[in-house]
Amino acid sequence: LRVRAEGGESLDLILPVGYAMVREAARRSLGERHFDVQLMAAVVLHQGKVAEQKTGEGKTLSAVPTLYLNALAGRGVHLVTVNDYLARRDCGWMGPIFHLLGLTTACIINDASFIYDPDFTDESVSNFQLLHLRPISRKQAYEADITYGINSEFGFDYLRDNMAAD
Repeated sequence: LRVRAEGGESLDLILPVGYAMVREAARRSLGERHFDVQLMAAVVLHQGKVAEQKTGEGKTLSAVPTLYLNALAGRGVHLVTVNDYLARRDCGWMGPIFHLLGLTTACIINDASFIYDPDFTDESVSNFQLLHLRPISRKQAYEADITYGINSEFGFDYLRDNMAAD
């Protein structure tokens, strides 16, 4: 699918197969299967629209098909969330899905950056979602296929990178 997307094929044409692959990868890697309404929300997100979901309806899982599909084009995709904890948790939690599909997943938080690496284990954490997050540089985090982060970090990084010397 990545070859097709990077070759210029419309992501809309790749969507059905891509979303089916994500659904199966989530089932195999996490034991979680997308509900139809979560896939519908993912279609809406891919169209650039807003999908309202209440607490507990699976926003984290709903974003995965759209992130995967748009990352296939090779330009990198950012998911903006509201706090450092969610950025880090969601990167580590959804990382196995993206890893199974051949994509890299990173997160940028206030004082650090991490990449999902199933071969790395941080023995100092008790939360399974944070267990395989290996520290990396901010540059490396932005080079990942999918980067989770918070709006202020993305915004300040943009401002720092585009400052005029005089």
